[in-house]
Amino acid sequence: MIPLDALSFVGEGLQRPECVLTLPDGSLHVADWRGGVTIIQPDGTQRSILAKGDFTPKPNGIALHPDGGWLLAHLGAVDGGVYHMAADGTIKPYLLEVDGTPLPPTNYVHVDASHRVWITVSTRIQPRGDDYRPTASTGFIVLVDAAGARTVADGLGYTNECLIHPETGHLYVNETFTRRSVRFDVAADGALSNKQAITKYGAGTFPDGLTFDADGGFWITSIVSNRVIRVDRDGNQELMMQDCDFAFLDWVEEAFQACTMGRPHLDDNKGKVLRNISSLAFGGSDLRTAYLGCLLGDQIAKFDAPCAGLTPSHWSFS
Repeated sequence: MIPLDALSFVGEGLQRPECVLTLPDGSLHVADWRGGVTIIQPDGTQRSILAKGDFTPKPNGIALHPDGGWLLAHLGAVDGGVYHMAADGTIKPYLLEVDGTPLPPTNYVHVDASHRVWITVSTRIQPRGDDYRPTASTGFIVLVDAAGARTVADGLGYTNECLIHPETGHLYVNETFTRRSVRFDVAADGALSNKQAITKYGAGTFPDGLTFDADGGFWITSIVSNRVIRVDRDGNQELMMQDCDFAFLDWVEEAFQACTMGRPHLDDNKGKVLRNISSLAFGGSDLRTAYLGCLLGDQIAKFDAPCAGLTPSHWSFS
């Protein structure tokens, strides 16, 4: 297991850096809860680009857009949708409704190598904390491509990060509160089929972030327990890192099983150095540096990984 003293940190004063993207030039693009994106350069300098105008998005997941700028998944208190923000901060709606219905608070957005846009909504239940349940089943996935926007998967257990595998073409997605990672076959028209649970997680693990490595596995981050887990091609799990107070974790797990888990269980964290990690991205010239987004910290943790990541699809955009 990777020791906590192997961690170092980049960035300062970040605002809920839930999602982190790496770029070939060594820079990091990080979600900024003030309403945009913060860019951290390899030399440590950083610059925040915030949306102009009266509307302030709450970016949870972010994605580079092939034509420039970013897509922001808006995790509003009651509203959602995906917005496009240009490099100068100009913002406009990208997708606010699907199948004639407004999007609820929206979790994540991913643009694959074919420039298809995949969007996850964790739950239709509001407040969202009322669905931190083992019975969660109202999450869904939206696809936007040349044919338009439509729901391609529904009935998911609190849908979180999703990614198209750059080599196999499968769609992988984490279901946070049914505690599993699943995989879909993807047809040429984007239709999803043959849903398979690759692996299920045990007590204290709530899968949030997701990324692939070059050895055929994938890595997930767990909120609450600050766990990083690698899953191999056969679904076997290896705990790579952990930073949690077990008494605190037992308290959360008891509430989860009793269906009383809520915001207080996520809005605090008893890790020694990690602050509720929520995403992971491989970067660096050899893709062997792992960067961790988080919900409660103001920096990005990083460590040297034992294997390389797969090249992210957006590296071909920049």
